[in-house]
Amino acid sequence: MKQGKDVENPESRFFTVLLAAARLPGVRVQREAYLRSALARHCSEDEVRRAVETTPAAAGITVEVLEKVANDSIRYETAKVSALSAAAGIPGILALPATVPADLAQYVGHMLRIAQKLAYLYSWPELFSGEGEGEDVDDATKGVLTLFFGVMFGVQSANAAVGKVAGMVAEQVAKTLPQRALTHGVVYPLVKRVAGYLGVRMTTQSFATTVSKAIPLLGAAVSGGLTFATYLPMAKRLKKHLAGLPLADPSHHRVGEEDVVDGEVVEDHEVLVRPHAEQLGADPASPR
Repeated sequence: MKQGKDVENPESRFFTVLLAAARLPGVRVQREAYLRSALARHCSEDEVRRAVETTPAAAGITVEVLEKVANDSIRYETAKVSALSAAAGIPGILALPATVPADLAQYVGHMLRIAQKLAYLYSWPELFSGEGEGEDVDDATKGVLTLFFGVMFGVQSANAAVGKVAGMVAEQVAKTLPQRALTHGVVYPLVKRVAGYLGVRMTTQSFATTVSKAIPLLGAAVSGGLTFATYLPMAKRLKKHLAGLPLADPSHHRVGEEDVVDGEVVEDHEVLVRPHAEQLGADPASPR
């Protein structure tokens, strides 16, 4: 009985899809390799080296360059996911049991890919450090990816939580995610609530995708178009939010270490948990 309840739980449903997509071949983006490849055409060898060793912001990579590289990555991933979605729509209604789960997994996989690329461009640390394809995802990575997805879906409380985590990374000049905040600290309750909201949204989106695939060939065009129309604005929304954080600003200065305790800003605890927890409660009705 308990197992059935877990399957129906929107939070569990979202994490199941997220983890399945993260295990797919080619989904995990290696930070160093991506930054070297993406920045090589626009920056000097020394700038690329410093961006890899520190962050693009610390290396002084201009906002204009990051904007161009980010847009190039968004266009590339959007074209790929739309083409794959269209191909999955060709068999028609007889193949729905096979194509819909695969289509959802590859869609989420491409959301993960663009989330990683944008995060690395805008000075976040390696998200899958030390983890090979097919291996489990640690809780901190799962948490921050959930919040990134929340931003992509327009959940305002996810914006606040991502900003909070980015502040912790910047204050610590960290090369890893703040584990405590994302797994047991002030951000964790928001991660769980955003996951539950996304689980509901993914069910709705899956239904729309199923309907679009019901007619062969025509379904391919509709499915590819639907994917393009949803993926592109979500990727742009995440790019805009990450680009606007102090973590991505080359002129950002580190705040005093005395305000930080184990990766969490002490005086902000109550401010984050109460107002934004209340705000997130209204998200399913009006995510934006």
